[in-house]
This record gives sequence, structure tokens and C-alpha cells, in this order.
Amino acid sequence: IYDPAVKRFEVPLKLPPATSSSASNPDFNIQFLSTPFSISVKRKSTGATIFDTSLGGFVFEDQFLQLSSKLASRYVYGLGEHEHRSFKHENFNWKKWPMFSRDQPPGEDHNLYGVHPFYLVMEDENTANSHGVLFLNSNAMEATLSPNPAITFTTTGGILDFYIFTGNTPAAVVENYISFIGKPFIPPYWALGFQLSRYGYNSLARVQQIMTEMKSYDIPMDILYGDIDYMRHRLDFTIDPINYKGLPEYVNELHDQGLHYITILDPAISDNQTRGTYPAYDDGIANGVFINDSRTPQSPLIGKVWPRGNATFPDYFNPRANKWWNDLIVDFHNTLSFDGIWIDMNEPANFVPGSVLGCPNNTWNQVPYKPVSIRGNVLYDKTICMDALQYVSKHYDLHSLFGHSQLLATITATRAANPGKRSFVITRSTYPGDGQYGGHWLGDNYSGWPPLHFSIIGSLEFNIFGIPYIGADICGYFDDTQFELCLRWMQLGAFYTFSRNHNGYAYIRQDPAGFDMTFALISREVLLIRYRLLPYLYTLFYESRRTGATVMRPLMFEFPLDKTCRTIDRQFLWGAAFLISPVLHQSVVDWTYYLPAGRWYDYHTGAEVTPTGRNITTSVTLFDIPLHIRGGYILPVQQPANTTVYSRMNPFGLIVALNSTYQAKGNLYWDDGDSLDTYENGDYTLAEFVATSTSLQSTVLKNGYTMENNLDYITVLGLANAPSSISVDGVSTSSFSFNPSLKVLNVTKIDKSLNKAFRLNWA
Repeated sequence: IYDPAVKRFEVPLKLPPATSSSASNPDFNIQFLSTPFSISVKRKSTGATIFDTSLGGFVFEDQFLQLSSKLASRYVYGLGEHEHRSFKHENFNWKKWPMFSRDQPPGEDHNLYGVHPFYLVMEDENTANSHGVLFLNSNAMEATLSPNPAITFTTTGGILDFYIFTGNTPAAVVENYISFIGKPFIPPYWALGFQLSRYGYNSLARVQQIMTEMKSYDIPMDILYGDIDYMRHRLDFTIDPINYKGLPEYVNELHDQGLHYITILDPAISDNQTRGTYPAYDDGIANGVFINDSRTPQSPLIGKVWPRGNATFPDYFNPRANKWWNDLIVDFHNTLSFDGIWIDMNEPANFVPGSVLGCPNNTWNQVPYKPVSIRGNVLYDKTICMDALQYVSKHYDLHSLFGHSQLLATITATRAANPGKRSFVITRSTYPGDGQYGGHWLGDNYSGWPPLHFSIIGSLEFNIFGIPYIGADICGYFDDTQFELCLRWMQLGAFYTFSRNHNGYAYIRQDPAGFDMTFALISREVLLIRYRLLPYLYTLFYESRRTGATVMRPLMFEFPLDKTCRTIDRQFLWGAAFLISPVLHQSVVDWTYYLPAGRWYDYHTGAEVTPTGRNITTSVTLFDIPLHIRGGYILPVQQPANTTVYSRMNPFGLIVALNSTYQAKGNLYWDDGDSLDTYENGDYTLAEFVATSTSLQSTVLKNGYTMENNLDYITVLGLANAPSSISVDGVSTSSFSFNPSLKVLNVTKIDKSLNKAFRLNWA
């Protein structure tokens, strides 16, 4: 809905073009009424409401646009970014959810770093029919959930641009949505390893000491981060010549050890270094790359962030800014050979309201209507003036797209600095479609038991938003952590797709080597489980890239007719087959989790858990995290090591979990783990595995990459009887054993290439 007489701002997102042709045999009816104006979309087969604006309340003014729609049910999910207390929305008492990018630590009801105006609805109790709605708008907005049930979007600019996605399951809807906004990237294999960071190491010597202690416990790890304390005066593209002298040489040593290094870059560029000494600012001014002050349209707006002095803000919508940023990153890489980039403070954050001179009193900075749920008295609170001038429009329209624009520029630049490599960018501020270009962490969280739980909710939501490379700061960013809390967080964090322990300035140590031997060994054990499962996780990212499927997955996506699963947010799945039920409370000796109907096996023992479709209570110690494999699936695994560089040199295995008909399927995607566009160029191998009650067949569907190692073993879970003989491609083998109490078959010394088909039979 737009004004044909007046050109208004529209979100400059690259989306598939609309077609003039109608869908063939659609399961929905569309009705338009002119008096009173309304739009109705209903499902033909059930009559369920998909979109219905007949409630009224439609307004289209210059800086106040509003539209309401009935909701089919209260099974509503999504809307972000917030720190929701539940995955399913529970409050429909005119509950307002603000969406406007903000440098805001997570807290209830706060508008946080990114904007995702997408919601998902399961339409009724008895079917899995679902739909999703994207409100494509980047202005300051809020969504209100009301008792009808209904949802109202209120925004302060742009147009009313809605996209509706239907499906017969919630998973199908989300795949449809993500395929539309852009399917996620496949991270480098090493980016799936454990990562360590903190703000305030304060010296290279301290970094080296902690890394030595990590190695002494042989804790798996792939990535070390550099936060802003490695910089000179917190200036981008600099290194502290005293406290971090020798950092470039140390990064080279890390590479020799099979490790990788990620550097932080904030967008704010200091404006008052000595002329000729700071190219980031000098070249930026020469090329006109900064966001300008409306009062002096040819001069940058001046704010205050981390760097010494004041700060300017690049306009990444300006093509000249993209080249400037690219050149700086490539040049800095010649000094510090980082493997990827972490971009922070890109809401954009500002430590003064608007600018050092405040903001002009006009309709952009003092809006006729500020959504009441947005934090701050004015829209420019903790950011820059809304009337600041950018290449495409005023900042008023582009504010919540700042992080998106920086992400696009940064992934291009880090790949230019690492030619031929995939690299990656982790970003704090996000927008729909950003999963194509990078990952996200859930921001400056607090160290406490409730945020441990909330991190699961946030991670599941970002998978729905199309950003499956996601996780929270393990053990929390703010506040001193506690031994048991941090230990449980390490156990949960081992199953974030983005698994990073990060800590705020001056708080106690919380890295895996920072407590005692018990803590280190428990952390090591759970990380070894992660590393063993990385071939399965990597294959899930391939599936996400291919279809838009989620990676960290809510149980309701696999069991949509199970009403219990529709509200579960303390457990989650990796893909369809691996269930994680972390301990989330303090000092517990028993832990209760839900197992949906079907065959499930304890990951640790291989034993089947019966009966299912109910809550299970089990005793737990500090060493325990309940993990289960779903019957009907085959998981590729690999012998773990202390980095992925070395684990990739080890042999593969398969875990075959039989379902009630003694069948299972799975696949393995494999490439070199580092090169750019391996999937797009066909430089990968894809193997499919199919098991029956008496056999396992491996078939090569794509043979574009030579596997480094062979398949060494196969474990079959849930076999009814002990086999008396086993053959591999017709050749008998005696290298097997069967546990009659656990019903687990282990076949070893297989030594078969996964680049070739093979068959294993048992009888």
C-alpha cells in the first residue's frame, strides 16, 4: 500500500521480483473490499484466517502508518529482535513489541540490535497448517498483539509492504520465507569450532598465558578473537604498539597451530587524530564517505563512541564508502592476517544523543508520533540524528538498515583480504536477508540462570529469521559468572551453531581453563561431542543453503501436531535428528525433558529410551547434559581433535538410529571447508546413507571433492537381534560386536572411501 502521487522510501533489499501470474491451484482466497477498505486472505481448505484487515484501524499518514490483521490462533512466534521470555507469544493483552535498532543490552520488552518484523502462525489445534507474514519496513515501528487475537503494525515512515507465506507445516513456511529473503551462507568448517574472546585481555602476554592454559587441558578450540583493547586508543585499523606488540607474529603462530583469528571493527571512525596519521579518517573525508550533518550538509555528523576523540559514521550505502572500507580492510590484513571480522556497535551506537551538538528541532528528530514501546525519549537516543544525510535517504529511513549495509560491505572486504576463502562476518545488528552474508550473536547478555534459558529462545528465533549461525555469549557478557552457571552454559553453548565464550571488561575469567581441572575436563568432554558431530552440523548448513531449512530447530517444526512441542523452548534440535535438553537450573540432581513420540536413543550409551511421547526425568550430575538421537536418521561423525584442521584428518563414522520399522536415512556434505562458493561451483561430495533391518547402503550423489579420510566404523542403534555375520561389499568381516542389553551393533575397521558406493549387510 503506497501513495501513487508521492514517492516514498522503500526498503532497498534485493528480493525476487513479483510476477503478474497467479499461483496455480492455491489453497487460499483473496478478497478486497473498498468500503470500508479491507483485505482478506483465507485458507480454502479450512477457512482459517491468514490475513484480514477488516478490524479497522487503517491509517496512512506521512509519519504514521498503521494496519491491523486478525490472527488465526494464538500460536504466534517471531518478531524481533527482543529477549523474549517464551518462544511462543503468550501475552495478547495489547502487548507492544518495539522494532528499531538500538545499542541495548538484552532485557524484557527492549528493542534490541536488529529488526525482524516477521511472524509465524500455526492456524489451529488439529492441523499443522501455518503461515508467516513479513512487514518489509525499516522505519521505527512496533507490533501490538491484542486479544481478538490480532496484530497491529504501526510505523513512522515508508510504505505498508506485506509478504505472506503459506505452508502445510511451520517448517515449510519458514523455508519458503528464507528462500525468499535469501538462503543462508555455509560457514567455513573451522567457524563451527569453539571460539574464545573477551573485552579486556589488555595485553598480548595475557592472551598467550590463557591460550597456554587452554592447551594444557587440551580443550578443543578453533578461533581466538581480538576485541577493541588490542587497538591503539581504540582506533580501527591500529594495533597497540606496547601492550600488543608482536600481535601480527602471534596470529601467524596461531595459523601454524591450526587456529584462526577474528578481529573486531566498529563503524565509528575518530575525527580528531593528527592529520596524516590516521588514513581511515583522512581518506574518508577525501572521498566523502561519512554520514553528514543536516545543518552542514557537506560535513560529517560528529558523535562519540569508543575511539579516542569524537567519531564519524560511515555511510555504507555510498559506493565510495564500500571501496574505502574494502581498501582499509585489505590493507590492514597485510599487517594482521585475520581470517574473518566481527562488527559491533552498528545500530549505529552513539554515546551522546544525536551528535555532540544535539539535533535540530524538526519533524524527523521530534516525530509527531514515537512508538511508545521504543526505548528513549527521542528516536535519536543512543544513536545519531534522524535527519542526518545519507546517500540513499535520511537516516530516519535507514537507521535499522545500518548494520545490514555494513555487513554487506564487510563480507565483501574480508573475502577480498582473504582471496578465494569463504571467511565470515559476525554482526550485532541484523535485518531480513542478512543470513546470506553473516552470523549473529545475541549481544551483551547478562550472566545469570534466566538468560541461559532465554538464549535458546533467541537462537531459535534467529533460525526462523534466516540467520542460523547464531549463539549467545557463553557464560554471559555482563557480571561475574559462577562456577555451576558457567559450566552449564558451556554445556549448552557447545550446541549453539556459533559457539563463543565472550566476557566483558574487568569481570572474572570464564574461559574453560579459568576455574579448575574439573571445569576444564567437563568443558573438554562436551566440546569433543560437538567436534565429533561437526560433519552432521556442517551437512545441516548445506541443507539450509539448499532449501532454507533451520539448523537449530524448535521441536514443533518436526512434531507440529504434538501440542506439547508447540510451547517447548528449553530444548532444541540440531536438524531433525539430534535433540539437546540442557540443564538450565541451579543445584539440580534430577532434570525433566520431553521426548516426542517415536524411537529415541541416549547419545551417551546408545540405549533406547522408552516409552516416549512424555516427560522424562533423569538424574544428572555436573558432568551430564541429556542428548538423544531420533530413530529413522543416520548421523555422520568424525573422530574429534583439538582443532577442526586436525579433526578433518581423522576417519569418519556413522551412527545409524533405526526407527520402528528398522529403517534410517541420512547424508553427508563435504568440501574443503574453507574455499568460497564450493556448493555453487559443485566442488563438494554428497553421500546418501539408507539403512534397513539388515543392511546399510551408501550412494554417492555428487562426487566433486576427494574426501581426506575413509569411513572407519558404523554404530547401529535399536537392532532387534544380534547378527551372526556381517559383510562389507560382499566380503565377510569379524570386526564387529553387539551389546544385547543396549541393542547396539558396532562394526569397525571398515576402511571404505565415501567417494564410492558401498554396502554393509548383516544377518
